Amino acid sequence: MSPATAPRVDTVVRGGRIVTASDVFEAAVAIKGDKIAAIGPEELLPPADRVIDAGGRYVLPGLIDCHLHVGPEYDDWKTAPLAAAQTGLTTLLPFAVYDEGETLPKAVARLREEAQALSVLDFGFHFILNHEPHILSGLAEAFSMGVSSFKLFMTYKKRPKRMVSDEFIAKTMDILGRLGGVCQLHCENGDILCYLEDKAIAAGRTAPVDFPATCPDWTEEEAINRAILIGKLAECPVYVVHLSTRLGLERIKRAQSEGQRVWAETCPQYLLLNEKEMERLGPFAKIGPPLRSADGLNQSALWAGTEQGFVSTVASDHSPRVPAAKEPGRKNIFVDAEGKPIPFGAPSLETLTSLMWSEGVVNRALPVTWMARVMAENPARIFGLYPRKGVIRVGADADLTIWDPAPAWTIEQKQHLGIAGFTPYEGWPARGKAWMTLLRGQVVLNQGTLEQKPGYGQFLARGGPIAPLGGSVR
Repeated sequence: MSPATAPRVDTVVRGGRIVTASDVFEAAVAIKGDKIAAIGPEELLPPADRVIDAGGRYVLPGLIDCHLHVGPEYDDWKTAPLAAAQTGLTTLLPFAVYDEGETLPKAVARLREEAQALSVLDFGFHFILNHEPHILSGLAEAFSMGVSSFKLFMTYKKRPKRMVSDEFIAKTMDILGRLGGVCQLHCENGDILCYLEDKAIAAGRTAPVDFPATCPDWTEEEAINRAILIGKLAECPVYVVHLSTRLGLERIKRAQSEGQRVWAETCPQYLLLNEKEMERLGPFAKIGPPLRSADGLNQSALWAGTEQGFVSTVASDHSPRVPAAKEPGRKNIFVDAEGKPIPFGAPSLETLTSLMWSEGVVNRALPVTWMARVMAENPARIFGLYPRKGVIRVGADADLTIWDPAPAWTIEQKQHLGIAGFTPYEGWPARGKAWMTLLRGQVVLNQGTLEQKPGYGQFLARGGPIAPLGGSVR
């Protein structure tokens, strides 16, 4: 059967260079319905109702942000996906929380309905578990509903129920290990951080520049060590979120060398910024873990970790707050006049893709396959979406991010949709932009314009993890 007499397909993307996590090659992609139907030379593909000319551009798997915060305190379920869609992302995996007295299954159902009505992008949930033993009774049912990853905080002692005990970690990991899920952990020693914060307050060291000293780098490594050992005990995969230190990376590398399922992510802020931002931005640069030392040792180690495959993913940890919540931190970086903690977090969603292309691919000469690995295939593997998402292959969802490497531009907050009112990257030079995206075969972003409406996104029921790709990307 010749291409002319073959059954028609809906769309062919031609002329671009296909990027996978391991290869770059010239080919066309045929799409039928919501799936990739064929990949090959254009002249061998069936005729299409629509032809998209991606000439001069890269065709990546639809990019995924696997760590962001969405909800009442942050950007909502309409705003965050719209903002993400403008940057070339096609799938979001944000952290969700359950209401007081709500079971996990009820929270999953409630948030699925809410997000389904508002999100323009496909989405899943990670759930944050507070230190409430009764909540663990709903883990199995939540897992059966498609939520396979759950996050525990080893710090934030002054936030009610947020910091969990080692016993709670062990019990959670025991259940998740048997279910086939993933335990995500914010790794900092909360007792030490609380002690150092109280000591700083008592001594009157409460300026924004006094904050980083209360979160020494070894407290991350110590907590990572505990998480790894408990994970080994419980036979549960351990996922370290927002890794920020060289010390922590070395402990993770050791666990990986011993064959343990320990995976890590880092974020642009830990790759690019340092504690000097506290002088410039004050409380707006207060994030957890903190921005690290200005000597560049941690940043260089993390870049190398992503290149060598020890750090599997790069995600935003987008955690915006309205300016009024941050401002009191100028007087006291730790607590406001009522004694409530000054919130952690900064916006990162709307700069994630542009910074990783500009700083990773362009300025550090990482191969474009690196971006497909850390922002598409590995997130899909770890979080139970592979091979439906994260890859360009026959049978996968037709999710594509078509990237134009040519534009040179400047990051400015006025370009953004989120509530934060600032970006730590104001004035940052950037290269390249998302030119077009397709999600399940339909164009979402088209040269700066969104063609789909809120509610187009679908909930992604996820399964257990598959080991991420490792080894050097070069």
